Amino acid sequence: MPVTARSPVVLYLFSCLIALLALCGYWYGLGKPVVLPDAATPSHKLQCASYTPFDKDQSPFDQPFTLRPARMDADLALLATRFQCIRTYSMTGLEAIPELARKHGLKVMLGAWVNANPQDTAKEIKALIAQANAYPDVVSAVIVGNETLLRKEVTGPQLARLIRQVKAQVKQPVTYADVWEYWLQYPDVAPAVDFLTIHLLPYWEDDPKGIDEALDHVAQIRQLFGSKFAPKDILIGETGWPSEGRQRETALPSRVNEAKFIRSFVAMAEHNGWHYNLIEAFDQPWKREAEGAVGGYWGLFDADRQEKGVLAGPVSNLPYWPFWLSVSAAISLLTLALAGRVTQARGAMLLPLLAVFAGCCIGTWGELARVTSRFVGEYLWAVALVALNLIVLAHAALALSGKTGWRGRAFVWFEARAGWWLSAAGFAAAVMMLAMVFDPRYRSFATPTLWLPALFYLLRPVPAPRREIALLTFIVGAGIVPQLFREGLSNPQALAWAAVSLLMTLALWRSLRVSGLPAVPGTLPQSETERTPG
Repeated sequence: MPVTARSPVVLYLFSCLIALLALCGYWYGLGKPVVLPDAATPSHKLQCASYTPFDKDQSPFDQPFTLRPARMDADLALLATRFQCIRTYSMTGLEAIPELARKHGLKVMLGAWVNANPQDTAKEIKALIAQANAYPDVVSAVIVGNETLLRKEVTGPQLARLIRQVKAQVKQPVTYADVWEYWLQYPDVAPAVDFLTIHLLPYWEDDPKGIDEALDHVAQIRQLFGSKFAPKDILIGETGWPSEGRQRETALPSRVNEAKFIRSFVAMAEHNGWHYNLIEAFDQPWKREAEGAVGGYWGLFDADRQEKGVLAGPVSNLPYWPFWLSVSAAISLLTLALAGRVTQARGAMLLPLLAVFAGCCIGTWGELARVTSRFVGEYLWAVALVALNLIVLAHAALALSGKTGWRGRAFVWFEARAGWWLSAAGFAAAVMMLAMVFDPRYRSFATPTLWLPALFYLLRPVPAPRREIALLTFIVGAGIVPQLFREGLSNPQALAWAAVSLLMTLALWRSLRVSGLPAVPGTLPQSETERTPG
C-alpha cells in the first residue's frame, strides 16, 4: 500500500503517543510505592539496631579521625523513636555514646574492635571495661570483637582468653559477634561467652539467597544454633538486606526487598521470641569503597537521616522517579528537536521510540552511577559513558532525519566519525567485560550504557579500524560465557549484561564487513548486505 503525504505525520503522532506512554510507564513502574505491613509504629519499638556515627561525608579512615557530638545526639534521638537499644562496634571516638543513650532512654550493646594489633586491642578492651562499669544501667551487654575470626586476625584460643578477661571485670553478659559459620569452625569460642551473637546476611552467603528464600534460611540457622548451643541464648547480631547494589544470583538489592525482609523478619523474630539486632541504622557511603555500592546501602534510614520506607509506610524502589522521568523527557524532546521534520514513514515511526529509549537508558544509568560510583575515576567514567550515549543518540537521530540544511552537514560530520563512536563503545564494553569476568564481586552491571550503541551499530554497521575492532570483538564475545558461569543463570542482571554484550559483539563483528571501504560523505557505507538510507 503506497504511503500518502500525510502518512509520516500520522505515524509520527502515533509513535509519540506510544513513546510517551512507554516513558511514563517505565519510570512509574520503577518507582511506584508498595504497601507492606508496618514493622515499627509509634506504640511498638523494635529491639536493636547497629549504629556507627559517621556522617555521609565521613569515614573511619579519615585523618584526623573526628566524630561530631551533635550528630550522635541527633542520631540517638531519632533512633529512640523506633528502637529500644543500639549496638556499637568500637570504643574509639564513641566515649559519649553511653551518656547520650541514657539521655534518650536507649540501652547499648557496647562493642570493642579486636584486631591483629595487640596494642590497639588492649586500648579498646580497657575502654570497653571502663564504660561498662561506669554505665551499668545503660550498657546491657558487651561484645568483644566483631568478625575477627572471619578476618583471621586472631585465633580461637586467643579470642576465648580475651573474652574471659573481660568477663572477669564486668557484670554485664559478654559475647562475641561473627558470621554464623565461624561459630561452627571455632568451637572453642562458644564456651567462653554468655550468649552467642551470630550474623545472618542471606545476601552475602556463599550461596546467596533470594528474597523469597532468605527468611527460611534465617529461620533454619537460628533453629540449628538454638538446638546446638542450648541452653545458651542466641542473639541474631546482624541481619538485613541492602537497598542498592549489584544482584548476586537471585539476591536482588532494592528498597522494596529491604522492607520486605526487615518487616517479615521482625514479625517472625517477635513471634518466636528471638533476640535480634538489625543492620544498620543509617546508610554508610564510606563502605562503598571496600564493598562496592551494596556496602553503603544497608541502612534503615539514608545517609541524610531520612526515611527510606523500610520500617513503616509505603516503600518505593526509586523515590526520585519523577526527576528521572523529567531528565528522560528532556533528552527525548531535544532528540526530536535535533532531528526536526521527518519526511519518511520509517523515520517518523522510529524517531520518537528511539528518543524515549535513549532517554530511559541514559536516565537509568544516571541513577545507577549516582548510587554506585565510589571514586573520582568512576564518576568520570560514568560521565564519559553518558557523553558517548549522547553522541550515538545524535548520530542516530540525524540518520532518521530529513538531512536537509545544517542537519545534513551535521549528519555527514557524524557519519565520517562513526568508526570512532563504535570503537569507543566497543572499548567501553571490553573494559567492563574484563572487570565483570576477573573482578566482579563489588561491581555493578553497567548494562544501560550499551543498549543504544549496540543496537544502533548492529543495525547500521560502519567502517572502523579492523585490527582494533577485531580485538574488541574477541574480548567482549569471549567474556560472555565466563561471566555467566561466575554469576549463574538465575541472575537476571547477569543475563541482561550477557544479552547486551552479545549485541555489541555482533555490532562489532558486522562492522568488520564494511571496514576498509571508503565512506561516501553524506551517505551510508555499503557492504555485501543491503543498507537502507536513513
